[in-house]
Amino acid sequence: MSSDLEIQIPTVFDPFKEVDANSQGTGSKDYVHVRIQQRNGRKSLTTVQGLKKEYKFNKILKDFKKEFCCNGTVVDDSELGQVIQLQGDQRKNVSQFLVQAGIVKKDQIKLHGF
Repeated sequence: MSSDLEIQIPTVFDPFKEVDANSQGTGSKDYVHVRIQQRNGRKSLTTVQGLKKEYKFNKILKDFKKEFCCNGTVVDDSELGQVIQLQGDQRKNVSQFLVQAGIVKKDQIKLHGF
């Protein structure tokens, strides 16, 4: 009788499973993430991560600072690599700048926050 009632469990996508480098699944590292972090009060911090390592981050930061009239720094993170931090909410400015400069395409930018 147990052979007649065979239970089939459908295969489900596991979001916590490690993704292979060769697979074209979600979680690929093609995106440039532009995030905002709230500091204290009205102060905020914009972070840019996921740029290719072939670019000179200090030169990009210098252009950001001149273009947006803000201060910033390049931070080395063990997991994320080099991350550019800018003062203020510069998400839209950064995304427009990266597209106009030809560094990334518009569909490769992910804006996060608020």
